[in-house]
Amino acid sequence: MSIENYTDLISIAKNEPNPQRLLFVFAKAVLPDDATPEEKAAFEQGEGGALDPILCVDKTPDEAASFATLVAEAETTGHSWDIAFVSAMSGHAGQALNSDECVQPLNMMVEQIRLGKISQFLAMSREGEFIEIY
Repeated sequence: MSIENYTDLISIAKNEPNPQRLLFVFAKAVLPDDATPEEKAAFEQGEGGALDPILCVDKTPDEAASFATLVAEAETTGHSWDIAFVSAMSGHAGQALNSDECVQPLNMMVEQIRLGKISQFLAMSREGEFIEIY
């Protein structure tokens, strides 16, 4: 089964043999301080820039069943974001991972996003649509 939307993601995660933990990193598109005039113009048109991870959280598929609920929770932090990245971690021998076991992988995910190495993550718009970033 391919993942076409957020509902598919949750459904697949729930049906994995071992319990899944979903890792979310919310990022804001920013313009670097040393941007050229051309880069500034492109950014104003919604292109280019850099991704600044501002929030991260791990959730079980049940805790993240609705993208609207996830967005509402992110909004309570007061941080503005443009893109949500998601990855998954599998439990072991039928046991789910706990949040403590997700700290290092979340930190690694944040660092990968800062470095622009995002191809291994699913990316979603604020509306919950999967997007491709080039």
